[in-house]
Amino acid sequence: MTSHVPNEARVIPLRPQAARQQAVRPQPVRPEDRPAVREPLWRDLVGDVLRRERLAQERTLKEVAEAARISMPYLSEVERGRKEASSEVLAAAAGALGLGLGDLLVRAQGELVRLTSRHTGAGRDRGTSGARYDGMCLAA
Repeated sequence: MTSHVPNEARVIPLRPQAARQQAVRPQPVRPEDRPAVREPLWRDLVGDVLRRERLAQERTLKEVAEAARISMPYLSEVERGRKEASSEVLAAAAGALGLGLGDLLVRAQGELVRLTSRHTGAGRDRGTSGARYDGMCLAA
């Protein structure tokens, strides 16, 4: 004979009792509990802009370094954000790519705004809704 009562389901645990007691529902993450997002470094932004422009022009690192009259390894490190280049070096690299120093800095500043507004929700104080979207909206 079985020991269970008719019309009642018999439960067979899949986990041992101790594991079931430790299984706790995760608590919702509050905004103040989220890790702080590290803002990008200026040297990373400038290096990314230089590299993207060089690749868009389909030029080699060697070609641009020679035109800028800076060493190829140094330009490589600037592009990778490993070196804080002086304004003279940045102007030379930008000039070799057909950009002015102002053009380079404006592009880097645009990247900074784009990246930080995604994480901080900037733009909400200009009358936009509280919702943030990381997608694209097309309107006709």
